[in-house]
Amino acid sequence: MMMMQIQETPNQKNSLFNAMNRFIGAVNNMDQTIMVPSLLRDVPLLEEDKEPGQGVPKADVDEGDMYSYYQLLKSIRRDIEWGVRCAAADERRKEGMKLARSHSSASTSSFASSSSLSSSASSSEEEEEEDEDLQKQFQFHLTGLQGVLSKLTQQANSLTKRYKQEIGIGGWGQ
Repeated sequence: MMMMQIQETPNQKNSLFNAMNRFIGAVNNMDQTIMVPSLLRDVPLLEEDKEPGQGVPKADVDEGDMYSYYQLLKSIRRDIEWGVRCAAADERRKEGMKLARSHSSASTSSFASSSSLSSSASSSEEEEEEDEDLQKQFQFHLTGLQGVLSKLTQQANSLTKRYKQEIGIGGWGQ
């Protein structure tokens, strides 16, 4: 699959779309460069590969080797491109449907009456506060996501460079 590269303007440099494109591009480059991923097995991540405060949780990288991190980066790329499908979330959704079917119509009517009371009590001020709060939450998460994508992009580039060094082509293609 080919992704069309879009020219970044200075105003778009920090956009989520461009951060995702940079990450996906770095992982695609890593994937195309690393012809034999099994060579990464048992090659430890060096301390310089992990920037301060950027440690990888043990649950994500089994042994802390380059192969595990390579797999993790590819998995994150797949999640970005295709969406996150979590088996646990699917199970919760199914359980929720079972519970909804088992409730009587009486509980549904009591919910309807309580929601009508709460909606009549809410004012436009509260709605504005909620909208402002949603905007703050969105900006907070967007900033965090962009930061994580930037670090992951650096990690993909670092892993690619390290692979080249391991197989003796350190200065090739740079």
